[in-house]
Amino acid sequence: MNYIYRMIKRALSIDDQLELMKRRGLVIGDDNIAKDVLSVIGYYRLGFYLFPFEKSYPDLNRRTHVYKPGSNFIEAVKLYYFDLELRTMLLKYISSVEVYFRAVLTYEGSMMYRFDPVWFVNPLCVTKGFISDFDRIVYNGAFRKNPTIKRHHKKYKHDVYAPAWKTIELMTLGGNVILYNSLLDMSLKQKIAEKFGVRYIEIFENYIELVRILRNTCAHGSVLFDFKPFKRIKKGPAGLDNPSEYMNLYGCIKVVRYLLFHVSEVRDYEMAVELQSILDKYNTYPQIADILRRCSGFPADIFKEGRRVSGWSGKRKT
Repeated sequence: MNYIYRMIKRALSIDDQLELMKRRGLVIGDDNIAKDVLSVIGYYRLGFYLFPFEKSYPDLNRRTHVYKPGSNFIEAVKLYYFDLELRTMLLKYISSVEVYFRAVLTYEGSMMYRFDPVWFVNPLCVTKGFISDFDRIVYNGAFRKNPTIKRHHKKYKHDVYAPAWKTIELMTLGGNVILYNSLLDMSLKQKIAEKFGVRYIEIFENYIELVRILRNTCAHGSVLFDFKPFKRIKKGPAGLDNPSEYMNLYGCIKVVRYLLFHVSEVRDYEMAVELQSILDKYNTYPQIADILRRCSGFPADIFKEGRRVSGWSGKRKT
């Protein structure tokens, strides 16, 4: 047991953290400012934003922790705040996609299966696997404590479930995505996909799952600038042009914007303006601009002041 403890790294004071970064070649500038930052953000979290400044980036297996010449503490902090602003912005617009997806799923499903207000647990409508897991994953004790669900069951004591327009509304985006994937009627799935301008079901499934993962990444405060989808983005109508876009943040944002465009052209335009504003702000830091091009995949011309996001004129491929 003592041997195991000796192998584990020991915690460092803020002063020690600062000295360690200096020894590794990081330009600190003002020590007091750096100490304040470390006390607020934390050494471990900030390390994710220091990583791209290291010589060994992006190799995690042979990480040396030695910084490239000229790497600056303040620029790493600015990269952290870029992430924070981008997460906040993305959550706002992903919410519009999420709400619309939930509304379309509820309405189209309920119109097709008018004979059953709880069609989401009907084996004629959804897969048996979804139904068997429903009580454990969705309609569990925590879900039943929701005030809306509690009121429903108090009023309708014999109902096993609240109707679709209540239940689906209160399900998570992940739950809604799984429900969509579990639908048995392909014509219903295609109808929902076409509401977002997507012709093929498998492409829409890929797009909406990407939105779910990106939404959770933002909501949980995870690192965003070098985000990569768990699965390669499928070739489809979102207008991904370069091969790298199928596996980087820029490609993911294109997918979000494509879906958002079919929710509201105004919201899509607003997202473009906000994104450009954030990018223009952080372009003033050369090292960050370089990292965002390399890690996030934003093209060089996106950083030119006064220009809207390259290739996003409002016209969409069909």
